[in-house]
Amino acid sequence: MAQPAEHAYYRFVVLFFNCLLTFGSYFCFDIPSVLQDQFQGNLTCPNATVINGTDCVEGLGMSPQQYNLLYAIYAWTNAVVVIMAGFLIDKLGNRFGVFLFSFLCVLGSSLFALGSHFKGTPYLLPLMLTGRLLFGSGNGSLTIVQNRITAFWFKGKELALAFGLTLAFSRLGSVLNFFLTQKFEEKYGMEWTLWGGTLLCVLGFSSAIIVSTLDKIGMKQLGLDGTIQAESRKVRIQDVKLLSLRYWLLVLTIMFFYNGIFPFIADASKFIQDKYSDYSQKQAAYIAGAVYDSSLVLSASVGILIDYVGLRGIFALACAVLTLPVFGLLAFTFVPPLVSTIWLGVTYSFAAASMWPSIPLVVPQATLGTAMGLATSIQMIGIGLSNLIVGQILGTKSSEAKIPLWRWQRMMIFMLANTVACIVTSVLLNVVDHRRGGTLNKTTKRSRQAQSDSDREPLTQAEEEQIEEGNDDGGVRSRSINS
Repeated sequence: MAQPAEHAYYRFVVLFFNCLLTFGSYFCFDIPSVLQDQFQGNLTCPNATVINGTDCVEGLGMSPQQYNLLYAIYAWTNAVVVIMAGFLIDKLGNRFGVFLFSFLCVLGSSLFALGSHFKGTPYLLPLMLTGRLLFGSGNGSLTIVQNRITAFWFKGKELALAFGLTLAFSRLGSVLNFFLTQKFEEKYGMEWTLWGGTLLCVLGFSSAIIVSTLDKIGMKQLGLDGTIQAESRKVRIQDVKLLSLRYWLLVLTIMFFYNGIFPFIADASKFIQDKYSDYSQKQAAYIAGAVYDSSLVLSASVGILIDYVGLRGIFALACAVLTLPVFGLLAFTFVPPLVSTIWLGVTYSFAAASMWPSIPLVVPQATLGTAMGLATSIQMIGIGLSNLIVGQILGTKSSEAKIPLWRWQRMMIFMLANTVACIVTSVLLNVVDHRRGGTLNKTTKRSRQAQSDSDREPLTQAEEEQIEEGNDDGGVRSRSINS
């Protein structure tokens, strides 16, 4: 009699609770973007409704540079922590990871919310930065565990669909943030708004308990718990040197693409209000959130499409090329910004569904956590640098007045430069992948046929290369521990 874990419904139940791991943390991540006016607003507005030609907004009194530092420190913390986090997950398992990192999300968001109670004091910025630091330590690493669980249960099956649904749930948190946070802040104030985000992170911690239990039971039923533990004990930090050129090009492609997404979204609400004077803060937040709206709607269907046709490398290149016009429109035209944000959301959906699910195809299962950690680290180094550069481009003065249009144009040109770099690395990725057998651009049918030739993932890249060399005339085999 077949065990429950052998049925499709079981892995989709695992996927559901796995998706909820990051729902609350993604909601919290972009709260500053929606409330940018309040974060950078004046400490008080006594007897005045207009300052320097704009409405006076009472807030925390941060400068644009301090505001962008909230995002930069998140990214930099991710860059440092996720490398060791990925290695520890490979060594100690998924259950260790989900508990530790979901707890850090709760702790970090709590400190961030606590900091808002110290408005006008020297404690505000250190508390909020410490909160973002801990929150970044947890959320980036939690995503690695989430991807590792998804890859284990869906590799050789509905992998891109599973990654797409995971992204959709995460982006649901982001979308609800852009739709609800402004209204909630108007009614209850900033402090309670930030504590509401913390409560959603507690939901992620509850989901961590459930998904870790399901993962443990399922692996035992499949008889793979001991196998994975044995392979994990063999993983060494030195195995990083054995990761293939395809992996590193894929990581650089991801980094350059995301350098143009997240730093833009962080300042998009302010940009829309400054350049297009007809939009209120609430309307600007909705338009900025359209990037996530598009991703939420398209992620699952895009995942199904990529599972069916493959061509992950081609899709990665196409996404970079089609993103180029977005920042050109934003910088040099007055085309309604909603066109650009929806456009960016579409290319982002295809990029996320093609780039991240490609990593399990070019690295061994036993070192997947380490590989995901390195990829996230390099991605966050890029995003952190981009946030700092954007903060310098936009200036360091308080946001009582509009930021000049020429500064916004320079920011968009910087985003264009990152997109061009993404095109270069994605072209190189496709060339190298073609020479190594075209694993990334195989159709799902061919990939499954290759996977059925083996019952386990090679432990190291060196072993994988030996396998490929022995099968030069028969195609490259993609091996799965749970095929």
